Amino acid sequence: MLDMEQAEQIEGDIDPADRGLIAHETAAAVVSQARESRDPELVARLIRLVDEEGIDTVAMMWAKAGAHTLPGALWRLYMLREWVKYDADAVARSYHHGVQAAHVRHAIAGVEDPPGPEEVRTLADSVLSGVFAGDLAVALDRAGAFCRVVATGAAFEAESDYGHADKRAHRTTMRAAQLLRTGEDLERCAAMWADGRLD
Repeated sequence: MLDMEQAEQIEGDIDPADRGLIAHETAAAVVSQARESRDPELVARLIRLVDEEGIDTVAMMWAKAGAHTLPGALWRLYMLREWVKYDADAVARSYHHGVQAAHVRHAIAGVEDPPGPEEVRTLADSVLSGVFAGDLAVALDRAGAFCRVVATGAAFEAESDYGHADKRAHRTTMRAAQLLRTGEDLERCAAMWADGRLD
């Protein structure tokens, strides 16, 4: 057993209220500074934030933020970019399969035809660029639409796999459901930003 003096020497985790405040303040600062400066170099550095600082740094700031907040939206956008960057072939394939069933969302997402690995990587960077230097609501809507198209394609792939590759079909179904939720969250954030309610 520790005595009280020893126990007081142990550093605890950040208070959840402080963590939430830090998440909101850093997200607001990053977005507002980039948008006010209109500096293309700063925007480029923010797009590459995870490349240079690592996903753990971004996770530490924003991963626990609510889905319908500015830090939560930024976290989802950076995670989406990381996933696209590292699995661009699979993402492009799912996107391609989803285009026919979700052609309106495809138009909103703005991925060039035909949607290949380089095109989906370009979209991920373009969305983040829009967050920091364009219309943030449009950027969030594009990301949400992109997630919905990929989710639709993944669901199609899962259906094709059932009966002969059930484990893969299950994983793909779970990914499709998660992407659909992420798309819905980002679209809601877009509407909240447009109404001045996203903080």
